[in-house]
Amino acid sequence: MNKARAALTAVAMAAALAGVSTAFGHGDMAPQPVETKGLPDLGPDWVGSNPYRGNARALEVGASGYNQNCARCHGLDVKSGGIAPDLRYLATGDEGDVWFSYRVINGAERDGRIYMPKFAGVLSQEALWAIRTYIESQHVDD
Repeated sequence: MNKARAALTAVAMAAALAGVSTAFGHGDMAPQPVETKGLPDLGPDWVGSNPYRGNARALEVGASGYNQNCARCHGLDVKSGGIAPDLRYLATGDEGDVWFSYRVINGAERDGRIYMPKFAGVLSQEALWAIRTYIESQHVDD
């Protein structure tokens, strides 16, 4: 065994013995707060379609919020690596807004396993619509 491999093996074993995890499973994360300063307040009732479409500040907030809360499963730049759906193909406009709303409000569960947590009430409506704005900006046609 060469020296580099032996050193890497020793580090990995030390981390394992110390209880340090170097990989996390799908959904094994705490939601990160999203700073929405500069976005119009949407109030307490969920709106039916994206009020921030075309808003440059929402795009900036959404990119940050997505990378902090969604990229782990849906991939950097919204390019899924296979863990969760590739959101670049999510329909644009109201059709995509309906699916997005349903999923962030209800999450996704199958056979008693959570595939996506509920984000409504965890992240603000402003943060979630900003994330939708970013996702839609990355859209590609089939």
